[in-house]
Amino acid sequence: MKRLFDITMSLLAFIVLGLPMLMVALLIKLTSKGPVLYWSNRVGRDNAIFSMPKFRTMRTDTPAVATHLMSDPDSYLIPIGKFLRRVSIDELPQLWSILKGDMSIVGPRPALFNQDDLIALRTKKGVHVLTPGLTGSAQINGRDELPIPVKVEFDEYYLMNQSFLFDLKIIFQTLFKAAKGDGVSH
Repeated sequence: MKRLFDITMSLLAFIVLGLPMLMVALLIKLTSKGPVLYWSNRVGRDNAIFSMPKFRTMRTDTPAVATHLMSDPDSYLIPIGKFLRRVSIDELPQLWSILKGDMSIVGPRPALFNQDDLIALRTKKGVHVLTPGLTGSAQINGRDELPIPVKVEFDEYYLMNQSFLFDLKIIFQTLFKAAKGDGVSH
């Protein structure tokens, strides 16, 4: 049922958000050099690596590390990058990963391939068996502001308490927090 929900909601989101996504793509192209999409190697279910698309919010010479590990991430942002990140519009191309089955709408956010500490802790707690999500329990409880052990606690809680109603709660809280721009690092 979860997979059917993911496919249905992703297709509906593409239909509803298709034109705004095209407008974002055009704005990225007009305000910066490089491709519209950034493809990031991420860790998926059972620690398999997959390629995840995002709207590009940073220059093409940005190091491939988590934003919170950069000394001055704002210096790498493209002109509309800060806005796209604040309201999480940069995440919309991940609907493609959901349709492909690499991701789900709700699950732990996919780790970067080089976030060894996060990957190891998720594996130790059994969270690695979950399909990563566009949003998850950690996103509604602090997002980028949470230290890795706390993120994994939320991921583990989700693993132990998965349900359709819990997913709906996470989705609605995500929409509310994204609209406010809560918990996003630049």
